[in-house]
Amino acid sequence: MARPPRTKSSSRKSLEAFSRTSPGDLFWDLLTFDRLLTGPVIHLIYWAGLALIVLGGFSVIGAAVGVALKEDGFARFLLAIPVLVAGFLSLAAGALLWRSFCEFYVAIFRIAEDLRAMRGTIEGTVTSAQPAPPPGATPADQPPGSLL
Repeated sequence: MARPPRTKSSSRKSLEAFSRTSPGDLFWDLLTFDRLLTGPVIHLIYWAGLALIVLGGFSVIGAAVGVALKEDGFARFLLAIPVLVAGFLSLAAGALLWRSFCEFYVAIFRIAEDLRAMRGTIEGTVTSAQPAPPPGATPADQPPGSLL
């Protein structure tokens, strides 16, 4: 099954729109919270948090090696292996939780963008996303709930 063609992500669109804005408008949008910055910034926050989770995982692995070096005989393996397994499990769980937290944050901001577009459509400041009616169509031919 063929995949649909990829479109530009909304974060790229917001970055392009962000770069086309004049400095005065940009400053005013930032002061009035008309433009949300967290969308483009969340990627940096995600990677920084993931780096901290990986560092934490390495510290648990180092603790497992330290336990193995400290003990003598077969006890070193009985103590080190559970610590090592717990380290890998906590690393995986932390990465999944952090990813889900960041995706939730992105979803909230996309909802805000969609609501802004809907408000603009209702107020008439944004063109309608619905297809144009066929030539010769009357308002009675329109489906219920359409804006035309």
